[in-house]
Amino acid sequence: MRRLVAALLATVLPLAASIGSARADDDPVFVIEFKDGAIAPSELVVPADTRFKLELHNVGESPVEFESIVLRKEKVLGPGASSFIVIRRLDPGEYEFFDDFHLDMPPARLIAR
Repeated sequence: MRRLVAALLATVLPLAASIGSARADDDPVFVIEFKDGAIAPSELVVPADTRFKLELHNVGESPVEFESIVLRKEKVLGPGASSFIVIRRLDPGEYEFFDDFHLDMPPARLIAR
């Protein structure tokens, strides 16, 4: 019985991993750059009702924090660091985000259409 389970897992796990990675590779990717409080672009149009990935790059010399209360997402990046956030789906509308370490700078927004 154990051999049967082991053989089944050896067959199913690689298949499941390849399905998951194929899906992640198919997601649209949008890039956001942070530089010492400035966010570029300040407005980013993304697809509504579609899973997508935000690539976050800190090109500045100070730490930054992607923060969105409405999206319930946050990510801290040190100087020169990069990371990403996956958004499963958004209803059409506008979603504000900001750099929580540079609150004196204006927020940016995602516009889901």
